[in-house]
Amino acid sequence: MYEIRLHSRGGQGGVTAAKILAHAAFLDGKYATATPLYGAERRGAPVVSFIRIDDKPIKVYSQVRNPDLVIVLDPGIMNMVDVMQGIHKDGKVLINSPQKPEMGDHKVYNIDLTGIALSLDLVVAGNPILNTPLLGALAKIGLVSRESVRKAISEAFSDERNGTAALKAYEELVI
Repeated sequence: MYEIRLHSRGGQGGVTAAKILAHAAFLDGKYATATPLYGAERRGAPVVSFIRIDDKPIKVYSQVRNPDLVIVLDPGIMNMVDVMQGIHKDGKVLINSPQKPEMGDHKVYNIDLTGIALSLDLVVAGNPILNTPLLGALAKIGLVSRESVRKAISEAFSDERNGTAALKAYEELVI
């Protein structure tokens, strides 16, 4: 089972990204769960989402304590939360940042999801929407297929900029 913990802020699309990622995994013929954890629902508050993907039915619905992948949509959260807590020794990190930060011995992928969203004017209530470009990056990493991401996004959103954002992130992420 592949376990992911996604750190975001309310309004960035982290919870929606988790749901669409799970749906894309389903479209790839896998089993998947997506569960958010948040306190008072308000824009800007820290939010954590947990995603599990497996080839067989998933019977665990608790928080992900030892993730294989940690995703950070807002690097500022790292000043408030230990995003690396419990990560596997060989775990990976995907961070929304134009620069690659040092994260110990872990493999780090960095991509400017904010820049991609802003370049397409993919903004709601003044905030860049990061979920759809994130999904493109996750397809590039190999968690799900690019075609399943495209289909899952088109089922969730009618605005074509979302698919464009995913494709742009897929193309820009350096593996």
